[in-house]
Amino acid sequence: MKLVRKDLEKDNAGQVTLIPEEPEDMWHTYNLLQVGDSLRASTIRKVQTESATGSVGSNRIRTTLTLCVEAIDFDSQACQLRVKGTNIQENEYVKMGAYHTIELEPNRQFTLAKKQWDSVVLERIEQACDPAWSADVAAVVMQEGLAHVCLVTPSMTLTRAKVEVNIPRKRKGNCSQHDRALERFYEQVAQAIQRHINFEVVKCVLVASPGFVREQFCDYMFQQAVKTDNKLLLENRSKFLQVHSSSGHKYALKEALCDPAVTSRLSDTKAAGEVKALDDFYKMLQHEPDRAFYGLKHVEKANEAMAIDTLLISDELFRHQDVATRARYVKLVDSVRENMGTVRIFSSLHVSGEQLGKLTGVAAILRFPVAELSDQEDDSSSEED
Repeated sequence: MKLVRKDLEKDNAGQVTLIPEEPEDMWHTYNLLQVGDSLRASTIRKVQTESATGSVGSNRIRTTLTLCVEAIDFDSQACQLRVKGTNIQENEYVKMGAYHTIELEPNRQFTLAKKQWDSVVLERIEQACDPAWSADVAAVVMQEGLAHVCLVTPSMTLTRAKVEVNIPRKRKGNCSQHDRALERFYEQVAQAIQRHINFEVVKCVLVASPGFVREQFCDYMFQQAVKTDNKLLLENRSKFLQVHSSSGHKYALKEALCDPAVTSRLSDTKAAGEVKALDDFYKMLQHEPDRAFYGLKHVEKANEAMAIDTLLISDELFRHQDVATRARYVKLVDSVRENMGTVRIFSSLHVSGEQLGKLTGVAAILRFPVAELSDQEDDSSSEED
């Protein structure tokens, strides 16, 4: 993401002009946009024209519109962003108050104005414009007959290819059908890797599976690469890292990212940090439940006691339509940081973010035990009795 201009007032109102440069930036843009914001961008509008003879024709004309945002639609697979709203600035082709949909896309400049730029939104701009945040990882999660080729970016897990091949069982004295099908499966996965993984950007390719599937696949792929003199695979051989997972389904990627060998290799990527934080939370919940809280009410109570060491929060919560609710989450983040706590904002498109979403989207690891909120409520109710 390229920051062209930033004009903010003392009360944090103002506007920012940005140019998204990669598909990843479209996800950041989706998180910056909120209903009620003002968006100015170039767009195409179908305009009806009437000639002197009275005949009516229509032309598609490129114009710049300023909309008051009413609806935002994001397609994570295509990385397309459609913003619907009403025109709030005079335009020769579009009446004031007329509805229009702007499609935002990479390399097209837009200006976003807000009445209040909060700390979470400003931090996202900082992250999006910092190239260090784009340290990407690829992963192949597989089992016999099923493989998912994924890209793990700092903000989301994208499934780029799903390979399914029916593998017949081995029969006594005849394994040829099984072996042929397996070879065909490995070949398709190897092709998907070459088609969907950009080795210039990706610093590590995780190959995860149960049993010996990953070893057999890597042996096959690199043997074929030697036979066919495939320089792309041979030059990037050192980037492949084999790890265990329980299955070839996408959710098993979390286990692969938890592996200590992977964590050390990916120590500077945001995705690995998120997975480790969530793993630490689950361990704490198991061994010291008084130091692991989830749910907004419980976490706010722990924050009042200045007990939060690490706050885990989903970016989905900052897209809440209700301004007061969104402000409540921002206030929590700011307060934890003021109290010298660590804040990890999870992407709802990551495997770890999906899991945090199941825990209400907000959780905390505490510095010291705090009595359960429910216990305090029970005590107060018994006093009233």
